[in-house]
Amino acid sequence: MDKVAILIPARYKSKRYPGKPLCLLDGVPMIQRVVDACKKSNYPVYALTDDVRISNTVKGCDLTIVSDKNFANGTERCADAINMISSEYDYFINVQGDMPDITPTIIERCVSLLQQFHVATVYTDISEENRKNLNSVKLIRNGSSVLWFGRGFTDYGDHHLGIYGYSRHALETYTNLKIPEEEKIEGLEQLRWLKNDFEIGCSHVEFNGVEINTPNDVEEWLNGRV
Repeated sequence: MDKVAILIPARYKSKRYPGKPLCLLDGVPMIQRVVDACKKSNYPVYALTDDVRISNTVKGCDLTIVSDKNFANGTERCADAINMISSEYDYFINVQGDMPDITPTIIERCVSLLQQFHVATVYTDISEENRKNLNSVKLIRNGSSVLWFGRGFTDYGDHHLGIYGYSRHALETYTNLKIPEEEKIEGLEQLRWLKNDFEIGCSHVEFNGVEINTPNDVEEWLNGRV
């Protein structure tokens, strides 16, 4: 049976929201909520961070890896970390550290896509408010294959969620791929796959949570729990 591990990159030195993984959601650090949610999938969970304040806070991981290397994005952090993780894993699920409402169902959907694709992700329905929000990444697809990701287009596309699946081969390859100009412009790491001819599989999921990109999102998350 193929073996799967969950990787959670959680960067303290975020440009848009410094210290974001440690923001409190009903008194619990966000990174801890993400870890606890991922553990419900019954896969091994690894937290990957750039700061000991996060590693000293998070509990319950199979391992927490701290590296102050200058990674361009979370996928690069994941690619580096698998050198310090058991070679037994065939697939990795990258759950972004700002997804406190991730569910086992969403994780399993990504795992199932990896039976057909080397790289996988999911999307959900998009609200009219998020169509105009540059922090909300949109996904354009043709059936179960991704065509493009972007922030700026507002009249079409689905809401891309911050979770990826990779085969070991794909993740080992990532840092050797050419970095396209579009990745730099959009600030979207997943464009590197597309511009280097990787097919990304995708599937629709139900998602009623909040992705924490800004302090305003924290308020939205808290208000949704009132």
